Amino acid sequence: MIARMLAVAGAEFRIARRNRWALTAAVLMLLFALALTFAGSAPTGSLGVDLLTVSVASMTTLAVYLTPLLALLLSFDAVAGERERGSLALLLSHRLTRGELLAGKLAAHLAVLALAMAAGFGAAGLAAAAAGGAGPESLAALIRLIGSSILLGATFLALGYAVSALAGSTAGSAGMAVGIWLVLVVLYDLGLLGAVVADEGGFFTQALFPWLLALNPADAFRLWNVAASGQVALASGMTGAAGALPGGAPLASLLLWPVAAFALARLAISRTAP
Repeated sequence: MIARMLAVAGAEFRIARRNRWALTAAVLMLLFALALTFAGSAPTGSLGVDLLTVSVASMTTLAVYLTPLLALLLSFDAVAGERERGSLALLLSHRLTRGELLAGKLAAHLAVLALAMAAGFGAAGLAAAAAGGAGPESLAALIRLIGSSILLGATFLALGYAVSALAGSTAGSAGMAVGIWLVLVVLYDLGLLGAVVADEGGFFTQALFPWLLALNPADAFRLWNVAASGQVALASGMTGAAGALPGGAPLASLLLWPVAAFALARLAISRTAP
């Protein structure tokens, strides 16, 4: 079983490398992270924090939008594309189970994302540390950002596999993937913001709002990164929402989402004809 999964992972990683996915993702992360780092360096004096702390706060916002998008771009045709090319039936005829196929693809695509996160965010963080200094807390925040970005990427990779298995074509899968990104990354927060404004500081704002944030993987990622560091919370302005939750709630959400999303993808592909 492990050998078959590794064979799929190796083939997928070679395809991603040949298509320049790993290089493209790393360059995108690096360029955006560097731009946000040095464009947002002005608040360091007024907040009393080092440049790396402000950089991590900026890169957290970047990762919320860019990591899910890259993950969905990598995964939306993982099943639908194989089916359209006729290779899905061929793969499954070689004693390869659907679960092993998904696990191999996840390992390869997650390796691509992990390399992109480590290269992009790591290089930008080191540049910020060299330019404006860095303390132990800000360095820990950078490492936490990279690790949690990989968890967030795993969630949206698995969601991409699920829609790819459910869709009848790659075009349909692409549309569903865009819909997932819009709902979980953009529209969910807009809906919560509208509810908070309408509630005017009532029960919803005080009791339900923080938990609804933690239920969304993108918001759980943001909360975990700001809640674990007082300086990053100060720089990002999310102290109130982060402090209203138990310390482990955002991390628990981040850990559970990839498992639940992969289980959904496994169920979806089991109902899909080759």
